[in-house]
Amino acid sequence: MRTLILLRHAKAAQAPGVPDKDRALTDRGERDAKRAGEELRMLGLEPEVVLCSPARRTRRTAELAFPGVEVRYEPAIYQAYPEELLERLRLLDPDHGTVALCGHNPAVHELALMLAQGDYLFRPGTFAVIKTAVPWPELSAGEGELVTSWGPQHD
Repeated sequence: MRTLILLRHAKAAQAPGVPDKDRALTDRGERDAKRAGEELRMLGLEPEVVLCSPARRTRRTAELAFPGVEVRYEPAIYQAYPEELLERLRLLDPDHGTVALCGHNPAVHELALMLAQGDYLFRPGTFAVIKTAVPWPELSAGEGELVTSWGPQHD
């Protein structure tokens, strides 16, 4: 079995005049990213590698959620379509058992639904854990099972 953790970046600031790639996490986003990592560790999940968009908000989310884990910043993840993310996952080392992908909506949420269906929202800081029995190179739509999803709750 292989495990895929799909994580949407945490809450980012809307700053006029700041390029989209340079948007920082808000204080709430910082807390939520840490909490997402804590939730994953409580589930016994720690990825061997994190594939991450190079945008500032995704980099920081990955750093906070997965401290000490190898993070690979890949420009193709920024503004990717779900099919492109799936193609990237197919290139993973077949020996990796648990992998995380930290990216943006709508692609991350659409990829989760493509692989495993489900009925949940994918707000900033949300993750989905998907298990699959197929090797990464054979991953395709419907080949996953949603194990759990989590998102930060705010009033």
